[in-house]
Amino acid sequence: MKQVFESENIRFVEVSEQLIEEYLIMVNDYENVNRFLGGENKLYSPEQERNWVKEKLAEKAPVFSMIGKKNGEFIGNIEFFDLKEKEAELGIALTAKMQDRGYGTEAIRAFTEYGTDHLGLTRIRLRANTENDRAIHVYEKCGFREYARNDEEVSMELFI
Repeated sequence: MKQVFESENIRFVEVSEQLIEEYLIMVNDYENVNRFLGGENKLYSPEQERNWVKEKLAEKAPVFSMIGKKNGEFIGNIEFFDLKEKEAELGIALTAKMQDRGYGTEAIRAFTEYGTDHLGLTRIRLRANTENDRAIHVYEKCGFREYARNDEEVSMELFI
């Protein structure tokens, strides 16, 4: 796996077919991850994940897997999508095991810095499920501010 950058405790590597089993455990965990990825209880197959990895690599998309520097364990994935000029939307998913350990905060801070330094971003948006209080708290701690809300999601932004 090719490392692209790192933070204090996280190695940010290119997405990889070597991690498909880990991706599936994460995205198919309805209670801790899947229900916050769009609200549908959809199970992903190895073939779908393999196609996703191939597509992201072919696009050279700014999406990375996060690996713990101390233990080598898979933490989750983070990406920028819907890139338009100097803004993008951020998406992040952490495995249940790696939640509540500070990895989300560290990852978002490092990735927003990567977005400004390497992609020239000046505005980063994200959407969070209204029931995901833990994530909303982390986003606020990282400087994101709410600008819209409906029954299902909170829209937040960070200007850099």
